[in-house]
Parts: sequence; C-alpha cells; structure tokens
Amino acid sequence: MREYLLNLMNDHEYEKKDKECLISAYDTVVANEEANKILEDLLKVYAENINLDYYNEIIVNRAQKIAEIVNIHSYTIELLAFMCMSKHLKTLYEEKNIDAQIFKDSMLDLKWKLEECKAVKGICGAFVAWWFPGFFNMTRFALGRLQFEIVKFERNYDKNGVKLTPDSRVINVHIPRTGTPMDKESCDKAYAQAREFFKDEVGENCPFICYSWLLYPENKNILSPKSNTYRFMSEYDVIEKIDNNGDDLWRLFDTDEKDPNKLPTDTSFRRAYVEHLKKGGKVGEGLGVKI
Repeated sequence: MREYLLNLMNDHEYEKKDKECLISAYDTVVANEEANKILEDLLKVYAENINLDYYNEIIVNRAQKIAEIVNIHSYTIELLAFMCMSKHLKTLYEEKNIDAQIFKDSMLDLKWKLEECKAVKGICGAFVAWWFPGFFNMTRFALGRLQFEIVKFERNYDKNGVKLTPDSRVINVHIPRTGTPMDKESCDKAYAQAREFFKDEVGENCPFICYSWLLYPENKNILSPKSNTYRFMSEYDVIEKIDNNGDDLWRLFDTDEKDPNKLPTDTSFRRAYVEHLKKGGKVGEGLGVKI
C-alpha cells in the first residue's frame, strides 16, 4: 500500500510537503497495531461492499478512532483512508474497462480537497470527505473539466418542449475547483463526454442539472458578463434559488470567516463580492437546468 500511495501522489503531482505529511501519517498508522487493524478492517469492508451509504460508520468513525490513537488530525486520516481505498477502486475501474484517464481525473478530487483543506483549515487533509463516497461507489465520475452523476430530478419542469417529472433521471453536474479556467471549450467537451459515458443509462439527449453557489442569481450582478462563470451560469435555466447565511463563502475566500470586513480582497471577483456583501447583498445557491 505504501508504494501505491507514493505512486498515486506522484501521478497526481502532489506537493512534496503533502506527500511527506501523508506518507508519515500512513507509516505512523501502520506502526501502531491497534490503528493498523482498524484501517485494515475499513479497507476490507469497502472491498466487500463499495456502497458507502454507511459512510459515517465505516469512514468517519473509524478514521476518527485512528486519529485519536495515533494523535494525528482526523482530516488527515480521513483523506488517507480514501487514498488507500482508491487502490481497490482502481481495480474495479480496470475490471469494468473504464478509461484509466477517468480514474485519474476522478481521483484528482482527493488532491483538490486537500488543497482546499490547506487553504481554509491550514491542515493537510480533507474537511469535506463526506463528498468522496460518490466517486467510491462508482456513481460519480470526472469527465474532462467537470464531474457528473445520474440523479432523479425530484421536481417538475416543463419548458421549451422538455418535460421532466420527479422520477426523471438527469445528469447532475459538479464543478471541481481545479485552478484551471472553466472556459466554454473545456466545458462543452466535458458535457459531450458525459452524454457519451451515460447514454446507455439515460439516452443521448439527457438534460443536465447543476446545484451550486455559482448559479445563485445575484452573482450576475457581481460578475463580468465576459467571465467564464457568467457564461457558465447563462447556459442554465435557474429554476430555484436558496438564500443562506454565507455557508459557501469559504469556497471563494478560502476562510471560514463570514464578516465582509475581514474577507480577503486580493482578486477582482473577491473585491466585487465583498462590496456586494457590504451593501447587504444576499448569497446562496441556485439550481439550474441545461438542455
């Protein structure tokens, strides 16, 4: 497993200090008989049943127990557990003849969440590891610049000749924070790849949906119409919006801080967003449909 972890991190170009942190954590766990036994049991349970509906039981609780035993932050151990689990997942991809690039891109999400955890929490690990199970039960896949999974629509929609019911199956879109532009060409390629990948399940012209803070309608008052995010939003028919108290601000500002007077203003988008907040502007999430 140690060699696999090193290869995984090298393939995904982890920073040297992150590789050292995670390998050191792994070595510490393996050296402790009690902690290593818990990790081995966790991996055995996953190998026997990849359905992670029982995520809290097999991952969070066990990872936290390991963390307590070896005195390493639970965020680090949770990420490490999923990294170890990816070895079995890779075998499943190979058995199902799924392109190796899709596996690599999907597992890049571990690295993206590591980067977020470092930025927001200052810890080498993952503080949103609850997000990973979709990849590990093989329902969510990274296909090019975006991530996709099949879900039920769970509402009604009837526009432009397209009628959806609560039981309609649609392709749910997720936008990973990769640090690369979300330009039209890369997004269009990702949509095309998703349609091809899922066509046996949902047909060739299945609608897309996206639920994200990026689709919150008031963002259009903040963004430049020439920006990639504005263009992305404009391709969706936003049918619902949910106001919140800024729970997603960390995604933009890399901090748990919510006071606009204390948020960083080092980019034009951040400055515009802070100004929006100071003027009493709302924040939240939007749900959109893309035909």
